[in-house]
Amino acid sequence: MELKGIRHQTEDGQLVLDGLDFSIFAGERVALTGGNGAGKTTLLHIMVGLLPIEAGTIEAFGKKRCTDSDFYEVRCRAGLCFQNADHQLFCPTVAEDVAFGPLNLGKTHKEARAITSDVLGKLGLEGYETRITHHLSGGEKRLVALASVLAMAPDVLFLDEPTAGLDEAGERRLVEVLNQLPQAKLIVSHDAAFLKAVTDKKTKLAGGKLTLI
Repeated sequence: MELKGIRHQTEDGQLVLDGLDFSIFAGERVALTGGNGAGKTTLLHIMVGLLPIEAGTIEAFGKKRCTDSDFYEVRCRAGLCFQNADHQLFCPTVAEDVAFGPLNLGKTHKEARAITSDVLGKLGLEGYETRITHHLSGGEKRLVALASVLAMAPDVLFLDEPTAGLDEAGERRLVEVLNQLPQAKLIVSHDAAFLKAVTDKKTKLAGGKLTLI
């Protein structure tokens, strides 16, 4: 994915991104840092077409992306894990949430169940299939949200504060899982130790632009 000259402002006219350039390629593990309100979440949402841009170009998987229909393929191949897991989980049970993506990609119910079981197992969530999603703890919801993204086998992962709400054991498990995954990753976090463990390239967003640090 490659972004050039991206400009975005909020509905009230605040300029968040001002001529931003960024690229991420297969296998890269990139940390995205910056102060609160710098626009990190905004950038992730722009990359999958959830927010508009006033200027600039977005190329993803070899094609220019302009309209919402252009981003349909992007959202199938780029897995975004929201900062707030409650914004991502909407089915009654864990299994239904995780299986939702594979079913919408055309998998059979049998295939979706197998994918769900495999992904939950990798995240240490065996036996969670019938748990009621809104009864889970914040950390558990975050892991289930990640499972719902991984179940779609994306080519790239965009993770927004993935350690928020996790205890030490959950964070260690997350580090193990992420380091085993082949996908390119762009990870937003304020946790320096976590970023050091799962990324090898660090960027900082400030003043509407990204710099390599």
